[in-house]
Amino acid sequence: MPYQFVPEKADYTDFASGRVFYNAPGHPAFPVRLVDEMFQRALALRRANGQTGPVTLYDPCCGAAYHLAVLGYLHGPALATIIASDVDGEILNVARRNLALLTPTGLAQRLNELETLAAQFGKESHRAALETVARFQHILQDQKPIPTHLFQADATQPAEITPHLPTHPVDLVLTDVPYDQHTTWHLPAALRASSQSPVWHLLDALQPTLSRHTLLALAADKGQKIAHEAYQRLARFQIGKRHMVFLRLHL
Repeated sequence: MPYQFVPEKADYTDFASGRVFYNAPGHPAFPVRLVDEMFQRALALRRANGQTGPVTLYDPCCGAAYHLAVLGYLHGPALATIIASDVDGEILNVARRNLALLTPTGLAQRLNELETLAAQFGKESHRAALETVARFQHILQDQKPIPTHLFQADATQPAEITPHLPTHPVDLVLTDVPYDQHTTWHLPAALRASSQSPVWHLLDALQPTLSRHTLLALAADKGQKIAHEAYQRLARFQIGKRHMVFLRLHL
């Protein structure tokens, strides 16, 4: 069975894009069940390597960061910090609002927005969203705040990402790479002329930010190969048109 940790499809209604979390037109949200499975598999691989405790997570192609905010609510105690970046400055505005929903202040602001919409239009969807906010508030009350850091960078350029990352290497890199459909790679001319794939350049650029213990969990469409000679593949699984690959630097 492709799903090991979430074998039964749960009710993810509260996490629907556009309900409480902000959506971005033209940027489909990463499926909740799939990111839940990826994250739990990553934690299991870390445990098998003797690594426990909350992780510092970095997503170099975060888009609207919807899936990161979802993880904050599903697995908050397992997250020490969420770091996110994207080359698209406009989409980062949406990402900033979504990550703010992991804070009482950001959630209170969203509550005010939804209360205004409910008063103006009286839609059932707005009333249901208010109920979701109440459930989110209870979750935040019961867990420690998750620090977040967001910045703009081309993740294929080490000089753009390294200055923004902590001095200690991140524990987990988790990302859904561009598919050249709704989202595209924005490569410098020198890399566009390269014989290597964009994913290879991403993995190449990440090397200076990693330790030999850092785990990478990447999702891509089946047409993109996730591989680089500096990394060893630990596991792989496929759901529909996506394949998910888990890597670590060669020892």
